[in-house]
Amino acid sequence: MGKLVLAAKITHVPTMIMSEQDGPIKGKRQAAIDGHREIGRRAREAGADTFLVLDTHWLINNGYHINANDHYEGLLTSSEFPHFIRNMPYRYTGNPELGRRIAEQATADGVPTMSHSLDSLHLEYGTLVPMHFMNPEGDLKVVSVASLCTVHSVEASRKVGAAIRKAVEASDSNVALLASGSLSHKIWPNDIYDENNGTFTISSTFNEVVDRRVLEMWQAGEHDTFLKMLPEYARHCTGEGLMHDTMMLYGALGWDQYRGRAEVITEYFPSSGTGQTNVVFPV
Repeated sequence: MGKLVLAAKITHVPTMIMSEQDGPIKGKRQAAIDGHREIGRRAREAGADTFLVLDTHWLINNGYHINANDHYEGLLTSSEFPHFIRNMPYRYTGNPELGRRIAEQATADGVPTMSHSLDSLHLEYGTLVPMHFMNPEGDLKVVSVASLCTVHSVEASRKVGAAIRKAVEASDSNVALLASGSLSHKIWPNDIYDENNGTFTISSTFNEVVDRRVLEMWQAGEHDTFLKMLPEYARHCTGEGLMHDTMMLYGALGWDQYRGRAEVITEYFPSSGTGQTNVVFPV
């Protein structure tokens, strides 16, 4: 029987890739990189064989979708930030059987979900940035779940998360589940963005205050209260992907029955107006 061995909410900011390269960002995202590497280390220590990434950079307008090809390979240039991420090579093995199980379970639970094994369906950088640091040798399998959900409900995403847990436990896979997306996500408006300062600042004091309070709630185990405010938090603080990655994560953890106290691995930091962190949720 399979097992969910690790769960985390993680950043995927492109400046982490730039932090490894010569230029003005070099070394500036080392704390976030170190957090990813620590999560990767913990996943292996817990016996994970698969990273399941809830990717808020994969936009969908109908149903739920899983990228579970048997092999991924290519060069990534971000269509969103081609000056930030360009020609980044990747090569990973997939876990088609796990993707199929999740889709079947979610569909059986009333949420139409499809798993795809297509060479032309490429991974998004919400998956590839964390894999670059957590899975550099590609020794763990990778499955990506679309989580930029434009016409989807909180309840449906909760059910998909619960289906992920059921499918994992019915499989032969030990899974590290990663909700890949920011906290607040109000990027600086282009007309007033200052590359020298905007890259490292928050665009809204209100968003930062709420983000920091959310982290306190997670660490204190106040999950029931957080879930009650989650729809408004996602809306008013412009949560990335409307925070459907977080909804699925909590669905997999048991929703309002979850009692774990989260551990902040990377202290909260702003990036181009948004609020970022790496947080592990004990399973």
